[in-house]
Amino acid sequence: MKNWDELSFDFNSTGGENLRRYYKRGEWTAPEYTTSEYVPVHICSASLNYGLQAFEGIKAFRGVDGKVRLFRPYAHAARMASGARKLCLPMPSAEEFVAACVDVVRRNIEFLPPYESRAALYVRPVLFGTKPRLTVRPSDEACFCVFATPVGPYFKDGIRPIDAIVNRNQDRSAPLGTGDVKVGGNYASSMLSYEEAHNLGYQAVLYTESVEHRYIEECGAANFIAIKGDRYITPKSPSILPSITNDSLMQLAKDKGLEVEQRPVDVAELPTFEECGACGTGAIITPLGNVFDPESGEKIHYGDEVGPVLLDLYKSLQDIQYGRVPDIHDWCVVVE
Repeated sequence: MKNWDELSFDFNSTGGENLRRYYKRGEWTAPEYTTSEYVPVHICSASLNYGLQAFEGIKAFRGVDGKVRLFRPYAHAARMASGARKLCLPMPSAEEFVAACVDVVRRNIEFLPPYESRAALYVRPVLFGTKPRLTVRPSDEACFCVFATPVGPYFKDGIRPIDAIVNRNQDRSAPLGTGDVKVGGNYASSMLSYEEAHNLGYQAVLYTESVEHRYIEECGAANFIAIKGDRYITPKSPSILPSITNDSLMQLAKDKGLEVEQRPVDVAELPTFEECGACGTGAIITPLGNVFDPESGEKIHYGDEVGPVLLDLYKSLQDIQYGRVPDIHDWCVVVE
């Protein structure tokens, strides 16, 4: 593929191979490979009618040493298994999940951007119920798919802050619901608030929990993080998705001597933070330049550039993903 520098962080049709496995009569079929980008689904399937669907997002990187690294696939397998349990869907083993992701990377190696491009190969495993049934019951039939697409760096011209608005009018998720697993319904519930924020000139929504609407939950589709002195602070709640990127950043923060606090974070604390951001697979860290709270009318300004601590953490994680430093936590799986 040519013109790697023109890649955006979006789906780019490649014509490469993707993997499918089907669960029927209590067992998974052998992997099938196809270049088709369409999956036949029955009109009465559990996924179309009742949202029985989970997914993950993993990146593969071409390292400075030429090696191909898949970042933390076993952690992603564990998180999808958690979603499968909550949706009562069958799930391949962790070893099968990782083997499928590695195989799809191998079969799409021509679409893996070179090291110099700062781009990556985005790997998307999807699990969904296929049982054709209109009664509201679990699906004992399922499809597990893995496809890959090259994606450009989230920030083409360098990491830059965005603006966010606090939203107390729409709940992203609720305690004891599905907020702690990566399922499509969590993202569907945030579409309206995102569009409303976008129309007001904001690039992200800062959600609050659904009981008191006092404590910060997620920032858009990502975990919220903040820096205060030598502390790395991130919200803790049963309705927040356990971000693998956030987990990695927390470990790196500890490695650097920062104190990590995972606890309820009050919206009222926002003015006390020195740096704020969102973190996830796509951008790793998206710093927040301004946060507006409509309830208080206050606009908190953090700066027009990414703060030094978040920038250091961002670079440190990228160094591991691109093989520029030793992977002391054994996060990467090298694709031979």
